[in-house]
Amino acid sequence: MSYELIGKLIAKYETIQRKETFKTREFVVEKSEDINGKTITNYVKFQCVQDRTAMPDRFNIGDTVKVLFNIKGSKWNKDGKDNYITNLDAWRMEAVALGGNEAPSDAGAYFDMPAGDPAEGSDDLPF
Repeated sequence: MSYELIGKLIAKYETIQRKETFKTREFVVEKSEDINGKTITNYVKFQCVQDRTAMPDRFNIGDTVKVLFNIKGSKWNKDGKDNYITNLDAWRMEAVALGGNEAPSDAGAYFDMPAGDPAEGSDDLPF
């Protein structure tokens, strides 16, 4: 199941090479909302992995972004005690225009698939 969150990008961290073939990167989005006349602000830390670690580079601190993500959890046992960790695994980021509307598709948004009309029958497939 996929989730999304719109907020202001407030931090981008360096990529960390966890193993020879695995790397991660974290970034933080600030999400504020008014509830019963009171502003509640949350700071949500996301993780991106492998080839998606470059994803935050397309955005500047302060940009309003939409993050699409999955929730992933792990369990491990150390010294007879079960431990758990939950990650918000970001797989896509998009620019959002002021006013809450998504920016046009050519406004620097990150896309999983190349732009273009699939009806044109492009032969750009890598296989």
